[in-house]
Amino acid sequence: MRIRCKPWAKPELEACPFYITDPKTCKGRWEMQFPKKQPLRLELGCGKGGFIAQEAPANPDYNYVAIDIKNEMLVLAKRKLEAAYAEKNIPMDNIRICIDNIMYLSACFAETDRIDRIYINFCNPWPRGKHKKRRLTHPRQLVQYRQILDGEIWFKTDDAGLFEDSLQYFPQAGFRIRTMTRDLHKEPALCYFETEHEKMFTEMGKPIHFLIAEPDPDVPAEALQEWMNTYERNG
Repeated sequence: MRIRCKPWAKPELEACPFYITDPKTCKGRWEMQFPKKQPLRLELGCGKGGFIAQEAPANPDYNYVAIDIKNEMLVLAKRKLEAAYAEKNIPMDNIRICIDNIMYLSACFAETDRIDRIYINFCNPWPRGKHKKRRLTHPRQLVQYRQILDGEIWFKTDDAGLFEDSLQYFPQAGFRIRTMTRDLHKEPALCYFETEHEKMFTEMGKPIHFLIAEPDPDVPAEALQEWMNTYERNG
């Protein structure tokens, strides 16, 4: 879906106190962007902010960074976050938002920027073969995440093809899948905050696929880095 240009989006973001103008300048020093030193969580591709506007204010003992690639989307997330924190009447101390191309996440996060959890909610499935390497769960992306991750990746999608491929991607990138379901709403114990897409697809009768994956300690990081170097050389 093409997003209509909003010329007011960038100025509004730049005036926002919890917006990071250049996330690359935070590499290696993300904990300094928050008043409190707390475990850090990321949402990759936050869209209009339906998820992060529930998750971050509900968990003030964690710091959050929500990333998207479009000003026009992130400004809507900014507004939802402001409304959510105002409703709870709590300070916006544990949330930062920024624009970045997630394919190059390692340009913004160093190995010293330890991440407690990564959320990937309803990312672009990129179904065409030549585009699959753009998927946020493609092994070349997962290897980047693994270098900074201490905890887990929580992944949701409505796309069965992407999910089935991702069940192979995670082990290839040195992860083990700890929890998995092809119909999340049939397992209430696994449900957590819904996104806009999740509500829409559920109303359409589409099952939501979900997994939790964590780094496999039996797979050395050095082997994964060599895998990524080989992949990049071969395209």
